Amino acid sequence: MSTTAVAVATRKSLRFYDTTVGKKAVMAVSGVVLFGFVLAHMAGNLQIYEGPEKLNAYAKLLRAMPAALWGARLTLLLMVVLHIWSSVKLALLNKLEARPTGYVRHKSQTAGYAARTMYWSGPIILCFVIYHLMEFTLGVGGTPYQEGNVYANVVAGFKVLPVSAFYILSMILLGMHLSHGLSSLFRSLGFDHPRYTPVIKHLAIAIGTLIVIGNISIPISVLAGWVK
Repeated sequence: MSTTAVAVATRKSLRFYDTTVGKKAVMAVSGVVLFGFVLAHMAGNLQIYEGPEKLNAYAKLLRAMPAALWGARLTLLLMVVLHIWSSVKLALLNKLEARPTGYVRHKSQTAGYAARTMYWSGPIILCFVIYHLMEFTLGVGGTPYQEGNVYANVVAGFKVLPVSAFYILSMILLGMHLSHGLSSLFRSLGFDHPRYTPVIKHLAIAIGTLIVIGNISIPISVLAGWVK
């Protein structure tokens, strides 16, 4: 391929990312990858109900593959950066394209609560992820920590009520974020149909609700003494 052809292809690529459609595509793809991680992470965490040996063996297996583990972490970090970047850019575009005069009735009154909280729920979830890593991976979250004993660390961490409360709040916000994100994913990519869109919306809400229930069941079980 000639230098001119490469330059033209690069300019087209840059123009694509500069468009609203391009930013929505980046947000959708990064969101799908992060959604996959959420499901896998929840499935791994739910092994706590099978006892300390099972959960600790799962954690040990992950640590036994450092290249794959760090590859996944770097990929997730890239997806988070792209997701935040595209959402901020889209928010700025929406603000610029908004009417210069106020509406008689603000349209957010008719929007779903999850849709209205998308932009600030993301940063809160990010703060939670950072603290979650500090607490259960690095052992610097202020709760008891035993190297290699993930089960004991999770139980000790969730016995602290503020930690459990922050986790539960973050998971509720995550569920709302996911339910709205999944339902708007197909619209962002141009797949919108009056027959199927309501079905997709209800399915997205169901998936978000199941993820919330699965995740918050762990701190609730610890606080109730069912997991100890």
